[in-house]
Amino acid sequence: MLAAGLRRALGMRRCPVGLPRARARPSGARQERGGGTGAGTGPGAARWRWARPGPALGFLGALSLFPRDAEEDGEAAIVLLLKRAKLSVMKGELGEAERFLHQALHLAHQADDRRAIVYTYSMMANVAFMQGQLDNAEKLYKAAMSFLLAGDTKEDDNAVLEMSLKLASIYAAQKQHKLALAGYEFCILTLEEKIAKQKDLPEDVLSAEEKANTRLLLGMSLDSYARYLLNINQLPVAQKMYEKALQISKDVQGEAHPQTVVLMNDLATVLDAQGHYDEAYSYVKKAAELAKETQHPEEHMVLNNLAAILMHKKDFLQARQVYKEALKQAEQKGDVASVRHIQEELAELAKRRKGSA
Repeated sequence: MLAAGLRRALGMRRCPVGLPRARARPSGARQERGGGTGAGTGPGAARWRWARPGPALGFLGALSLFPRDAEEDGEAAIVLLLKRAKLSVMKGELGEAERFLHQALHLAHQADDRRAIVYTYSMMANVAFMQGQLDNAEKLYKAAMSFLLAGDTKEDDNAVLEMSLKLASIYAAQKQHKLALAGYEFCILTLEEKIAKQKDLPEDVLSAEEKANTRLLLGMSLDSYARYLLNINQLPVAQKMYEKALQISKDVQGEAHPQTVVLMNDLATVLDAQGHYDEAYSYVKKAAELAKETQHPEEHMVLNNLAAILMHKKDFLQARQVYKEALKQAEQKGDVASVRHIQEELAELAKRRKGSA
C-alpha cells in the first residue's frame, strides 16, 4: 500500500487500472539539449545522464546467471526480452522495444514475478515518456511504484524516488505546477534526509558506491528541479538548485565529467538571465575550457552560450569569434537546429553592434 504522503505528493491513487498500450510517437516532439539556454522539462530529453544505473539495469544484469540453453524458459526469457527492449531503445526503435516489453510483462504476470513486473512497467514508462506519451507514462510509473511499495520496498528507496522524480517531470511538462512542485520537493527532502542518515554508516553496513548513488540521485533531482524553475522564471531558486547539483557532480563524478560541464553551462545560463554577466562568464568560460579538453560532444552548445554571454557583456568582437567557432562545429556535427539558432544569434549580434556604433 502506498504511503499517504507519497500519494499526496505525486497525485497517486491506490493502484492504477486499465493501463493503455503506448500510442504512436507524436510528430514534432520536442527534444531538449544539454547545453545552451534550454530549460525545458518535456520528454525526449537528450541531456547527459547522471552516471548511475536506472531501475531496470539491475534486473538485466542477472542475464549472466542463466545458461544459454535456458534463456527461453521462465525468468531467463523475461530477462532476454528486457535486454532486447533495452537494445531497441538504444537504437531508437521504440515501437520494437514496446513489443518486447509487452511480451515480457505477459510472462512476468504469468510467473507472478513481482520484480520483473516492476522493472518491465518502469521500462515501458520510460519508452512512453520518450515518445511524449505523458499520460501513459504517468500511469505506467504509478503502476511500477504500486507494485514496489506493495512489497517490502520502503518509500525512500532509490528506485521509488527515481520514479517519483520522473512523475514530477511529467507534471512539470503538463504544467500541473502544484503536483510538480510537491513531487520535486518530496524527492529532494527525502534524499537529503536519507543522505544525512547514511553519512556515518561504516562500509560494511553501506558501501561507498551505494552512498554515491544516493548523492547522484539527489543531484539528478536538483538538476531536474532547477530546469523546471528556470522554465517558470523562478531564477534565484533555480540558481540555488543548480549550485547544489553542480557541487554534487564535482564531488562524486569529477570536474571534467560531461554532466559537470553541462551543469556549469546551465548555471551560467541562469546567472546570465538575472543579469549577473561577470559571474555567468566565469562559469561558462570554465565549461568551454573543459568541453574542449574532454572533446565534449556538445562543445558547440557551450560555445554558443559563451558567445551569448559575451554579447550581453557587450564584448561584440569576441562574441562573434566564438559564435563562428560554434557554428563551424555545429555544421560539422550536422546539428541543424543549432546551426539555425547560431545563425539567428549572429544576426542579433550584428544588430546590437550596429546599434552601439
